[in-house]
Amino acid sequence: MKTNFRTCLLTILAISFLLSGFSATEANNYTEADASRNNLIGYLLSKQLPVMHFSDKVMNDDLAFAAFDLYLKQLDYKKRFLLQSDVDKLSVLAPGIDSNLLNSTIVLPEVGSKLLNTRIGEVEKLTQKLLAHGFDYHRDEILETDPDKLKYATNLTDLSERWRRILKGQVISRYLDLVEEQKKEKEGKEKEKHKSDKELWKEAEEKVAKRNRNFFNRMHQETLQDHYDRYFNAVTRAFDPHTNYMPPANKEDFDINMRGSLEGIGAILREEDGYIKVVSIIPGSASARQGRLQAEDIILEVAQGKKESVEITDMRLRDAVRLIRGPKGSVVRLTVRKSDGTKKVIAIQRDVVQIEETFVKSALMDGENGAKIGYVMIPSFYRDFEKTRNGSTARNSTDDTRIAIEVLKKQGISGLILDLRNNGGGSLMDAVDTTGLFIKYGPVVQVKNSYGNKRVLSDSDKSVTWDGPLLVLVNQFSASASEILAAALQDYGRAVIVGGAHTHGKGTVQTLLDMNDNIPLLHLKRYDDLGALKVTIQKFYRVNGSSTQYKGVEADIILPSLFQHLESGEQYLDNSLPWGQVAPVNYRTYGSVSGKLDTLRAKSKNRVAGDEGLQVIADEAAKASERAKKTTMSLRFSDMQEKRQESRVARDKIGAHYLKYREEQDAARGEDGGSAPDKEKDKGKWKEEIKEDPYINESLHILGDM
Repeated sequence: MKTNFRTCLLTILAISFLLSGFSATEANNYTEADASRNNLIGYLLSKQLPVMHFSDKVMNDDLAFAAFDLYLKQLDYKKRFLLQSDVDKLSVLAPGIDSNLLNSTIVLPEVGSKLLNTRIGEVEKLTQKLLAHGFDYHRDEILETDPDKLKYATNLTDLSERWRRILKGQVISRYLDLVEEQKKEKEGKEKEKHKSDKELWKEAEEKVAKRNRNFFNRMHQETLQDHYDRYFNAVTRAFDPHTNYMPPANKEDFDINMRGSLEGIGAILREEDGYIKVVSIIPGSASARQGRLQAEDIILEVAQGKKESVEITDMRLRDAVRLIRGPKGSVVRLTVRKSDGTKKVIAIQRDVVQIEETFVKSALMDGENGAKIGYVMIPSFYRDFEKTRNGSTARNSTDDTRIAIEVLKKQGISGLILDLRNNGGGSLMDAVDTTGLFIKYGPVVQVKNSYGNKRVLSDSDKSVTWDGPLLVLVNQFSASASEILAAALQDYGRAVIVGGAHTHGKGTVQTLLDMNDNIPLLHLKRYDDLGALKVTIQKFYRVNGSSTQYKGVEADIILPSLFQHLESGEQYLDNSLPWGQVAPVNYRTYGSVSGKLDTLRAKSKNRVAGDEGLQVIADEAAKASERAKKTTMSLRFSDMQEKRQESRVARDKIGAHYLKYREEQDAARGEDGGSAPDKEKDKGKWKEEIKEDPYINESLHILGDM
């Protein structure tokens, strides 16, 4: 049974731990003090997590094995270093993880660190030999790219063979890049000396060799403390994917907002299984205006301006961020792997985030039969809480949405599109208040905490800003607060939800706990900063009693999506909390949408079948889905060349119907990112983009049907 005196309890436990045999000599010894600090962190995690976490999970063998699986993944996710015998040695320690934490006798990180470092040294030597020997680029063989389908190598000979294929694929890919680069140079104004095929192959091999030297150099920079920090994070993630341990040196690793002092590219990243993945793009940022970097992209390499790229696979997140950040006006080139497996080089001119672009935007659009339709995009649910606390008037997404709708109403709209695509959430208050703009009054969301207590957040304002036909656009990246709004409008029968099959499915709330707060000041100075703990403490439920967790919000009308093959969403994350249900609350529907859904779906399906743009997306999505299932890659040169050509054709086809305007703008700006942004041009570009958006066009038709 959880109690309200948990802080007092944890403080007492911490005092007992601190006074249990640590001498002043030990505290002054760096190595022993560091070990003591890590033991203390582990001990606090073992006590705090079961008390605070929503799930009521306990420190037992089940949790220990879940933590070990995560630990092993982060240690060698792609199975390129450890042998099966190494894994067997580590597996023996798995059952003791829970008791080790409780008893302050952590063993696994140090053993894992020593094993991995030994293999890194051995692999470094064998890769040097392989690159020096060269490869048969026309030999018919394959490379398995899905780590889940790979077994750990049984010996160094097997490991060498695995790396031979990896390196061969890298060289062929780099050669094809060089061929394309030389072709572009020939077509451009600069006419440099044409390199022979032999010279290009040699250059490709040299670049791969240099890239791998840099890669191993970074691997050697890993410290034992890094291993401990990732071990602690594996323990926390065994509770759920949004519960994390954040060491002092990289507290910013919690969804790092890559703006520096508001200067950078404007992307939120995370480290996932050895890759640096884009979580979302900050509205109004350099990346958002440039338009080519997208959520779910994996950043493989980073280059400053025209300098040579640096590979960041397996790089620590904070180190990757340092490479990507930079002063306003400078250019960074990112080599990214798209969701369909294709690679692109994206040049972005770093800039200060234009705050205006992060706010609600609206436009008047032409609907069917001369009807005027309003379009409102909410990029996030923002609110200036500092001004609110100080009693000042704070700009917020609710008021901005209300103002935008009032302006559109004066222009005579007969329907409204509310765009929540890529909206990752934000202020819960604004999710509730914005819902209130479309209903008379009533409950919006239920929130249940870790003690089982439930409260209902309601709209008490009886005024309605828009009571006409309403359509809400969502996708897989609509999460948290945006899911609350979409779910409420769906439950009230107030809007038709259109988009991907489901939204992200994040129906949980986290809080940040400074781990130093529970240590008595008398003893705190004996240890460095202990870091922070982000822990899941609450869960959201719809007014009908269903959770938004795991399943997300299912669209009423599903449109084809290029991302539909991606395993993106809460349901695909390790140890995600399950869908759940509580008792519904009393609410009265305000719309009659539900009775029209079958007819609306049928009409939309017929239109989509005849819409060239959406059909191109549907066809390419199906192909991408098939490609995703085929995890083996041919390493024969002609096959890799052919596959790259197929990817180029697919991009061109989609670009012709869906990304035409954006690609033209990219080309006009040039590879180096072009000149400083023009706000008026950006505004005009945005209005042109929404006119070209096939999802918005279909939404206009659906509103016409409504």
